[in-house]
Amino acid sequence: MSVIARSVGNALRNKVRTSAVVVILAVAIGLALSMLVANQAVAAKVTSLKASVGNNLTVNPAGARGGIGGGEPLTGGDVAKASAVPHVTSVTGSLTARLSNAAAATDAAAAGTTGAAGGPGGRMGASGTTSLTSAVDPGTLGNRQNSSSGTTTGGTGNAARPSFTIPVSATGISGSLTAAGEAINVTSGSDLNDFSDASTQALVGTTLAEKNSLQVGSTFTVQDRTMTVAGIFDAGTAFDNNAIYVSLAAAQTLLDQAGEISTMTVTVDSIENVDATKTAVAAALGTTRVDVTSGGQNLESAVSSLGTVQNISLIGFIAALITAGLIVLLIMIMVVRERRREIGVLKAIGASNRTIGVQFVLEAMVLVVMGSVVGAVVAAVSSNSIVSALVAGNTTTSTTTGGRFRGTGTGAPQAIGEAAAGGVPGGGNFGGGAFAGANQLIGTISTSVGWQTLVLGVVGILVIAAVGALVPALLTAKVRPIEVLRGE
Repeated sequence: MSVIARSVGNALRNKVRTSAVVVILAVAIGLALSMLVANQAVAAKVTSLKASVGNNLTVNPAGARGGIGGGEPLTGGDVAKASAVPHVTSVTGSLTARLSNAAAATDAAAAGTTGAAGGPGGRMGASGTTSLTSAVDPGTLGNRQNSSSGTTTGGTGNAARPSFTIPVSATGISGSLTAAGEAINVTSGSDLNDFSDASTQALVGTTLAEKNSLQVGSTFTVQDRTMTVAGIFDAGTAFDNNAIYVSLAAAQTLLDQAGEISTMTVTVDSIENVDATKTAVAAALGTTRVDVTSGGQNLESAVSSLGTVQNISLIGFIAALITAGLIVLLIMIMVVRERRREIGVLKAIGASNRTIGVQFVLEAMVLVVMGSVVGAVVAAVSSNSIVSALVAGNTTTSTTTGGRFRGTGTGAPQAIGEAAAGGVPGGGNFGGGAFAGANQLIGTISTSVGWQTLVLGVVGILVIAAVGALVPALLTAKVRPIEVLRGE
């Protein structure tokens, strides 16, 4: 019988023990592969952030801070002026607004109440209405804010208020990219392709679509226009997915804000020119008219946080590899001790130390390969959860950039990707915290177990396992046959 056949047969000799060993190895190998996948995914995210955010500038009307402050809206002329500044490669404008539910707005108007920021029924300054129902429940904090900051008309201030609802964020875009220059993650359907003022196309966030039972081809209204769902996107969080995208021209028409823009994202040709271009753009548009901010501060914070995640995942990968090697070592020590007589007989009939060592290494490799197959499945299932937990655990303390409110000139939370332009005032979120700064900049990190990752991880595991199997086999093989047989 050949060495290979004997090794495979011995590995499967005790099916109960083999199954237990494979399960234990699968856990260690799955963890190692998950950590390797997480490390590579985070590295790719860092590269992406440096390329798409590090050289971006965000331009907002001066003084615009969510529901507080003022400023004059930007226009198409401002886009042209910014585009003419040296080192500027592109300028993307967007118009963001809040849409309250039409039925709720009607009830609030009938009740004669106003809420925070003058919106009907506490709708925080909604700019228009929609037939859609918000997918985000205001909860205790939202209702508390509504009741503390709103006023009632014609009453004592203690009159019952209509139920408060979070508005739907609507963003007009001029292309298939967000205001931050990132591709919209359309999970079903297609991107917008009609950017005219008469467009009836819309992209709807996943949570908003689920709440309103929308599918590709479904219809809803914005103001008095019937819109058709062209695609459904996933921005990573329930808050960001409580949003729609329409064409910029259509948004300007629907909201009666012809030619107006909430935010501009200016892309600079290189990170080295960001500071000089920031000054030049502010001068071109008027330093008293606009606030120009860069993503440098939050980019540095995000990259630092992701660097920590990379280090942790790398350490986890190495630790899991060593653990898998130790498991193989302990198992093979046990196996070799059980089969000392067999080793003695092989030595007595002329088997060399090399042959014996190869036999036990191949036996261990069979177990490791089976464990790797199951471990790859474990990694595919768990890698997303692991990387999300690692990122969340290392970025939750570095998310705020100051200020209670952060938003666009319209006082609206921006939809997918807009805060990634810098996570600065104008990023479109309220209260900083979980919706601001580095967390918003990082967004979601998707992982996938590619064949390159699988090969790299399994090769590393096989090398460690080979050493773990070879050591006890060679130590025992060096014993003289007579000593082994006498001991039996």
